[in-house]
Amino acid sequence: MLARLKTFTLLGIEAMPVDVEVDISPAAMPKTILVGLPDTAVKESTHRVERAISNSGFIRPTDRVVINLAPGDLPKQAPSFDLPIALGVLAGSGQLDAERIEDYAVVGELALEGITRPIKGVLSIAIEAAKDQSLKGLIVPSENAPEAAVVEDLEVIAVDSLAQCVAFLAGEIEIPAVPSRLEEIFEQFSEYDVDFADVRGQELAKRAMTLAAAGRHNLLMIGPPGSGKTMLAKRIPTILPQLLPAESIETTRIYSAVGQLPSKQPLLAKRPFRCPHHTISDAGLVGGGSPPSPGEISKAHNGILFLDELPEFNRKTLEVMRQPLEDGVVTISRALRSTTFPADFMLIAAANPCPCGYRSDPRRSCNCTPPQIERYMGKISGPLLDRIDIHIEVPAVPFEELSAKTTTTESSAMMRENVVRARAAQSDRFQHSPVRYNAQMTSRQVRQYCELNTASKQLLRVGVESLGLSARAHDKILRVARTIADIAASDKIDEEHLAEAISYRNLDADLWV
Repeated sequence: MLARLKTFTLLGIEAMPVDVEVDISPAAMPKTILVGLPDTAVKESTHRVERAISNSGFIRPTDRVVINLAPGDLPKQAPSFDLPIALGVLAGSGQLDAERIEDYAVVGELALEGITRPIKGVLSIAIEAAKDQSLKGLIVPSENAPEAAVVEDLEVIAVDSLAQCVAFLAGEIEIPAVPSRLEEIFEQFSEYDVDFADVRGQELAKRAMTLAAAGRHNLLMIGPPGSGKTMLAKRIPTILPQLLPAESIETTRIYSAVGQLPSKQPLLAKRPFRCPHHTISDAGLVGGGSPPSPGEISKAHNGILFLDELPEFNRKTLEVMRQPLEDGVVTISRALRSTTFPADFMLIAAANPCPCGYRSDPRRSCNCTPPQIERYMGKISGPLLDRIDIHIEVPAVPFEELSAKTTTTESSAMMRENVVRARAAQSDRFQHSPVRYNAQMTSRQVRQYCELNTASKQLLRVGVESLGLSARAHDKILRVARTIADIAASDKIDEEHLAEAISYRNLDADLWV
């Protein structure tokens, strides 16, 4: 007897439909054959399924069982095929007269006693299932149900065991669909524990942070140890606009596919902040492996990637970020298949000015020799530096500011108002374009939206020639100037806007000469 069910497998972070076909025919010896390009985890599912069937009170077939996972040329990974295979075996052996088996896709891992266990990538699977008009809903393990229910156009059925799933499909019991709780999730998980009001001093750095957040500009901080670079970076998400539902789902899919969603949180409600250690490998940063898995730059999608102690990173590892910084995606190519992951992130980097860190600190002496400093700063290549829009110096904070009982420093809420105002202007400007932020403007858009008067052109000419900037840096100055004008609610770029933008490239000449 032949049984057929629908399920899904993950390829990167994308879900691909799979048909589970189970054929049971008489044979002298019981034998189970699994075909369809399964990996080791899927091959081992036959043993789990056999024991789960027996321990759930059903009869394990003693005939020849052939299980086909179609299409046959698509690699199948992970143990999410346990539940659909078990249901197929029961249907093929006549123990399950499933009235609803064609209406639902099924995913889930099984324990030996027949209970369900959670799997990875349920959100991507639910999104793909919702696109299939022939499906009424998706059956998932109970622990995955809140995540799958984020997709509102899909009926999500949560099951705790194989026996419960069989009873539901046979029409013996009714299981209500899991409700979507989008508003409740955002309300519960969108609060931050940190605030820019905690930062004493560093008003110029906070101004640069506001500009970076407003125009989605990449930013580099140079300063001695303990000056507050990491403290500043960790607070940037607090001034960014709240994640839109579409952005949240995009980012959550990545964390779901690698099994790194926070416990009891079915959806990310805050922008991700990733801070990898400088010993990270190329594959760890941009993604890789077999099958390809997302790296840190993809986990920072729609959020912040913070690289602390930038010169300590392997130079080759840093260079692989060049293309993702420009394109917002990263493609991992293998002999048989290429996988593309989203990587639209905002880069924040921090570095000491020399190996000892005290080159720019007037209170400490620096004993580093010029060749040592050149080698240290030379680990950051010119092409990578060119892709960072804003360079600022973060000096040590004076004792008077640290010990002051009261402070007039801006809070995150106040800074966010400027960011939201600037982004609203960008939204109006780029409403008919795929570009969303000033930092993403094409060269043609730079010429269109960053027009300068004669005095401003002369100022820019002097700045570019004196700093020896590239054509890319020239355009980045104009993009930053456009953001400064947006915060000032100005339709045109004035000389003071351009002068401030040029000042954020002065470190090019000071440290990389």
